[in-house]
Amino acid sequence: MWDQTTITLPAQPRGFHLVTHDILAQGPALTNCQVGLLNLFIQHTSASLAINENADPDVRGDLERHFNVMVPQHAPHYEHLTEGPDDMPAHIKSVLIGSSLSIPVTDGKLALGTWQGIYLCEHRDHGGPRRVVATLQGRW
Repeated sequence: MWDQTTITLPAQPRGFHLVTHDILAQGPALTNCQVGLLNLFIQHTSASLAINENADPDVRGDLERHFNVMVPQHAPHYEHLTEGPDDMPAHIKSVLIGSSLSIPVTDGKLALGTWQGIYLCEHRDHGGPRRVVATLQGRW
């Protein structure tokens, strides 16, 4: 069986934000899925999705600081400047991290590890709400 829902995540400031609970609250119902796969696809080019540490917020801050060093604003070689100084770096970060995730579903739950959570990686200073298409394929 298949199920698909579009999730709207609230606007966040630039950074890495734990959104596992938002995804579970708005996404397809996993409860009766014995085995399956949940695909999450973000419909934006300046934000991305990732799975990483769900307990210590220092990890999210360290990731943000590292990506800002690795992909700085105001680099002299950027040509795409019409949407502000944070836009081209946001596109590069999105390409590096990715626009989709596939997460196994086992016995009605995401099969994430103990310390794993789903991140919205917001790469713009003011990106606005973000849409994520959640597609569940599985056996009920």
